[in-house]
Amino acid sequence: MPLKSKLTFFIPDTKNPLEVPYFPSGIKAGFPSPAADFDESKISLDRVLVKNNEATFYAKASGTSMIGAGIDDGDIMVIDRSLEPENNKIAVCCIDGEFTVKRLAVSLDGIYLMPENASYQPIKITPENELIIWGIVTYVIKKL
Repeated sequence: MPLKSKLTFFIPDTKNPLEVPYFPSGIKAGFPSPAADFDESKISLDRVLVKNNEATFYAKASGTSMIGAGIDDGDIMVIDRSLEPENNKIAVCCIDGEFTVKRLAVSLDGIYLMPENASYQPIKITPENELIIWGIVTYVIKKL
């Protein structure tokens, strides 16, 4: 059962946050608004995306099994290991020694790791599998 997924993990540098310009009032995606309406502030993405410094990691997604959830090949996922796994959460799992990212599905007949791409099959966890739910994906950073 090859998972075809490889993750590269990174630790956030919360001790040296980079603050960049931020427009808290938002930028309209509809009709343009006068530039004078914008009140520029500063934001640190680490401070916004990382809720638990000791338990949060970044990982680069590899593969296309989660494109329906908005996780594309090359995206950076923010993963919080302090969060409890729950039904329907997107989790980084280690199954039989291999990492994968899937949506958790808990049902009466077992636990499934659900892809978000019809080209991939769900993975039913059996007693023969070794499953570690490594962390919960909280944000995705993507390049357009």
